[in-house]
Amino acid sequence: MDIKRITSGLLGFPLVLLVLLIGDKYVVDIALSIIALLAMNEYLNAVSKVCKPVKWISYLACLGIALIHIVPIQYLSMSITISISTILILLFAQVIATDMKTSFKDIAYTFIGIFYVVFLIMFVAFIDGMHNGKILIWYALFAAWGTDIFAYFIGKKFGKHKFSKVSPKKSIEGCIAGTIGAVTLMLIYTYVANTYWNMNYSYIYVGMIGTVLSLVGQIGDFAASSIKRFVDIKDFSNLIPGHGGMLDRIDSLIFLAPLAYALLTLL
Repeated sequence: MDIKRITSGLLGFPLVLLVLLIGDKYVVDIALSIIALLAMNEYLNAVSKVCKPVKWISYLACLGIALIHIVPIQYLSMSITISISTILILLFAQVIATDMKTSFKDIAYTFIGIFYVVFLIMFVAFIDGMHNGKILIWYALFAAWGTDIFAYFIGKKFGKHKFSKVSPKKSIEGCIAGTIGAVTLMLIYTYVANTYWNMNYSYIYVGMIGTVLSLVGQIGDFAASSIKRFVDIKDFSNLIPGHGGMLDRIDSLIFLAPLAYALLTLL
């Protein structure tokens, strides 16, 4: 049993609980911006093995998450669209200004990182800012972390059939157990929400979206593994004992966040 993994998880959960329950949407946005900065730094350090990413634009993009709920809602979509265009303009301007010492390869890796980290984390902030967002955000968390917990422990004990060379330690048994475990947690949470918070969420719909989000989250896990395998590292960092880096910890959550936002609006 990985004591470091369990201990860091138990110590980290109250902090997440505190921020999400007590902090308003602006506090959550700032917290997510800090998380994005940590994750982005790990990504940039990783891809620095194969390119020279444009770090200043990447870090600046992370700070934009803190402004999501400051921008008036009617201008938010336009602001995001303009921000993406501006980032591309700045990246190509960097190529021109450095007389191609910053190459197309460098800005391509940089833009992927911004999209991967900033754009995906942004949807976690969107979920928290929804009507009943403080309740709904936990569906995304249970889908991601529930899958991770059950897949890890069941896979470690009963996993016999390897899933993919992308992540050799993951097993088919663990992946299936992760989805079943996540959906079970989400259904229990739905019972609590309906019984004690006067919600009227459909158990069938929660079961369906739980299955989809769990599977997408696992693809996110494999996506992060593919990046690490490409640059030949085990973890993005050693920030969180037993888990690796911040990006190792949130890879499933941020990957499923956009779909969770879309599906939870229908809940």
